Amino acid sequence: MSTEASGSIDFSNVARKFVVAIDGPAGAGKSTIARHLAETFGLLNLETGAMYRAFALKALRAAISLDDSAALVALAAQTSIRLEPGTTGNRVLLDGEDVTALLRDPAISDGASRVSVLTPIRAWLVGLQQQLGDAGGVVMEGRDIGTVVFPNAEVKIFLDADASVRGMRRVDQMGWDPKTQAEGVIRDLRARDERDRNRADSPLRAADDAVLLDSTHLTLDEVLRAAEKIVVDRAAQITR
Repeated sequence: MSTEASGSIDFSNVARKFVVAIDGPAGAGKSTIARHLAETFGLLNLETGAMYRAFALKALRAAISLDDSAALVALAAQTSIRLEPGTTGNRVLLDGEDVTALLRDPAISDGASRVSVLTPIRAWLVGLQQQLGDAGGVVMEGRDIGTVVFPNAEVKIFLDADASVRGMRRVDQMGWDPKTQAEGVIRDLRARDERDRNRADSPLRAADDAVLLDSTHLTLDEVLRAAEKIVVDRAAQITR
């Protein structure tokens, strides 16, 4: 889409200085939208959810209960998580090991949701995320980017969709059999929504100044175009 108005202002140059915060429930397509906006506007794509999944992977490998806060805090003190941007997305390095390909397993995603409710773990990872995005020029997606991590982000998008639609998209993405697996995936998503929205620390919610983008009845292309327009419109507001 065009990022210029009357041929005089290139809004993409303005957008490259932004922090773009994308929040929303599991399976809403945040990673896809973030990756697209990063490519379109020359931003660094930082998938914060991958950091929680990497830590959950380490806890599961160590056979630590995801309800054992003290043990998880001790584990965090011995953990290094880095994101390295690449042409096809971030590489996630856990203590120097590239674990990117391991992080979409449903057990890891569920573990990430469980460790994310623990205040010390969230504080540790939020601090890392703020360091990564402090200079701007980034798009970050997660559950509390616009409300907690970067409450002053120039652009805030809350991406949502009905749980049944998100579940079917996840089944299709993973190549699973919808007849045997869709019901369980949708049930798990609804349970995760409940957990994320009702946790005591940084619950999932739209920031007051976020733009709601509901993709339930939209095609992927329509969602991408809508997200681009949100960024461009914000850039136009700032340059007025």
